[in-house]
Amino acid sequence: MILYFDTSALVKSYIKEAGSENVVELIESAETIGSSSLAKVEMAAALEKGVRHKWVARTNALKAWNGFLDDWPFFTRLVVSAATIDRASALAWEYSLRGYDATHLACGLIWQETLDTQITIATFDRDLWRASDKAGLTAWPATLLS
Repeated sequence: MILYFDTSALVKSYIKEAGSENVVELIESAETIGSSSLAKVEMAAALEKGVRHKWVARTNALKAWNGFLDDWPFFTRLVVSAATIDRASALAWEYSLRGYDATHLACGLIWQETLDTQITIATFDRDLWRASDKAGLTAWPATLLS
């Protein structure tokens, strides 16, 4: 299985929270894992936000960040080009998505079209999950609570 991860799913593989065990199992079953090159920025911001809001201890966030940095070279990192931005802009309008969510969707769709094989997108963001399913990616998990 070829997996595209948005940051909401990536975080769960480094910080233990609801859904983390399922994400780790999914990763273990993957043939290839990819994400937008912007996921690195989002991951840093998400972990810092966790510290700022006291959802995660700073030492745990730094451990997660360093683990992510160790793994990052093994991800297929999809470059955000001008064509990706144009596609993401159209998807933001079509599916009422935030900027980075539209960028993740554009990257996943472009990757799927380039490889000519079905891509599974792992996301815990409801809007991105719904849009991914409608746009033709396989959305994981199979269902998200409303």
